Amino acid sequence: MTLQDLNALDRAAFVAAVGSVFEHSPWIAERAWELRPFADLAALHAALVATMHAAEPEEQLCLIRAHPDLVGRAARLGTLTAASTSEQAGAGLDSLSAEEIALFDRYNAEYRAKFGFPFVICARENKKESILAAFPVRLGHSAEEETETALAEIAKIASFRLRDIVSTTPVGSVER
Repeated sequence: MTLQDLNALDRAAFVAAVGSVFEHSPWIAERAWELRPFADLAALHAALVATMHAAEPEEQLCLIRAHPDLVGRAARLGTLTAASTSEQAGAGLDSLSAEEIALFDRYNAEYRAKFGFPFVICARENKKESILAAFPVRLGHSAEEETETALAEIAKIASFRLRDIVSTTPVGSVER
């Protein structure tokens, strides 16, 4: 889908097209629709992220909580969204040893106990080693710091997911 196509969509179709960019949180796309037309993909991403940041703190927490635990129960049961499944696999989280799974389980539990939401990191920018190394660092954050870090990671995830949905190839040209 092109940006021109997106700009022409009614609210419902726009939300259907990009609502999945923020994990189980189509309300961000619904609110950002009002800001059309978007000049380019960066402007669309900026509008979506600004909408996320303008949300009430409880809405932001709901957004963070909508993300699955890395290597968690949903991953093991195969109930992740297609995007989350692909992202976790790309980071090598689908081929862990029993010891690595146990370490993820321990870190996930410690993190949730401290912050009340799952550890969120842009898996497309990381591999299992860097994700595991990030857990102890981020466990040292305050709740406010970690909320901001989680939202920043969600913005990165959204950027990648938008690029998967929106074609940046000009009409009439051929991708190479």
